Amino acid sequence: MSKIINIEQAVEKVQDSFVVMIGGFLANGTPEKLIDALVNKEYKELTVIANDTGYPDRGIGKLIVNRQVKKAIVSHVGTNPETGRQMNANEMEVELSPQGTLIERIRSGGAGLGGVLTATGVGTIVAEGKPTISIDGQNFLLEKPLRANVALVKANKADMEGNLVFRRSTRNFNPVIATAADVVIAEVDTIVAAGEIDPDEVMVPGIFVDYIVQA
Repeated sequence: MSKIINIEQAVEKVQDSFVVMIGGFLANGTPEKLIDALVNKEYKELTVIANDTGYPDRGIGKLIVNRQVKKAIVSHVGTNPETGRQMNANEMEVELSPQGTLIERIRSGGAGLGGVLTATGVGTIVAEGKPTISIDGQNFLLEKPLRANVALVKANKADMEGNLVFRRSTRNFNPVIATAADVVIAEVDTIVAAGEIDPDEVMVPGIFVDYIVQA
């Protein structure tokens, strides 16, 4: 069965109240066509897991401005004033996670682990409500894994089997996010025949990718 679908078919994989992981770093390497389609469908009560909430007029920020997100799990929100406004007005929940911790929580979710131990945040407000484990005299926080119903990633190239190649810094969070969701949809610039991508160039194996959308 072909993995190639169109934008309309792709966004039908999302529903209200879904947990959605989205790749990118400040809209670099973000699947903007898929995000635009989610905005147009006006899904509500989404939980978004991503590095950040983009800008008000780009990337994930469009979902925030359109009030489609009930909770964001991110490492920072400073480039999107609307995220901060909704957070401070208790209109949206924001869970801030240190960037390294965030990506390791996602990696844990993808690997089927029970969480990750980190010293980051010990003795700060980050530690509130989290288990602390002492190993060889040093305290670590147990950070729980993250998974999503759907992951949206952006790649430069895919073959018909879903093997992905990213271009330079657009790789960022995308490869790890692609391992940690029930359904993974890749927005790609170019689609080639199976076998045209050198195996040494593959950055996400096709086994992780359920659907491909031509950007």
